[in-house]
Amino acid sequence: MTKKQRAAAIIGRLKTEYPDVDCTLEYDQAWKLLVSVRLAAQCTDARVNVVVQDLYAKYPDVNALADAPVEKIEKIVHPCGLGPSKARDISACMKRLRDDFGGNVPDDFDTLLSLPGVGRKSANLIMGDVFKKPAIVTDTHCIRLVNRFGLVDGEKDPKKVEMALWKLIPPEEGNDFCHRLVEHGRAVCTARTKPYCDRCCVSDLCKKVGV
Repeated sequence: MTKKQRAAAIIGRLKTEYPDVDCTLEYDQAWKLLVSVRLAAQCTDARVNVVVQDLYAKYPDVNALADAPVEKIEKIVHPCGLGPSKARDISACMKRLRDDFGGNVPDDFDTLLSLPGVGRKSANLIMGDVFKKPAIVTDTHCIRLVNRFGLVDGEKDPKKVEMALWKLIPPEEGNDFCHRLVEHGRAVCTARTKPYCDRCCVSDLCKKVGV
């Protein structure tokens, strides 16, 4: 079985196991996902979802957040960790949206990368979840699982993993595939305990690298 064949089989199994998947960061507008994904660095999505409620209560739109003093933003987002840098990036990003894009989030990957605090993972998440365009989000779950599956060979660099997966994953499947990896990584193929291979839907397809 080639890597591409294994990838197709794994996609099918995960679709059956996790039919309804979505981003675990809660948002109702594109700019809010930009804020949340920046806050999610080295922080759980669950905590981010709580913290942003206070942030949006005080600064309910792009203009308000762009005008907010960085120190006020930092005070609110402090529980997410890395408060100073995250607050600076959020402030600068909202100013760019306000000044250069009329308050709207651009739907072009390279333009998203030009925004303060936005890297490839964040840009892919926006492209896939907001604009429903092909995307591969190489977060820690994705990198860990595709290496364990044997789809990628000992590669930890997020961009290199992303480039490798583009060759294996059909474009229309990439975004949901990555969301399913998050679900599978949390429920079955765990990082902090031995993976539960006995109840894994792709156990027979997995190379079990490192297990």
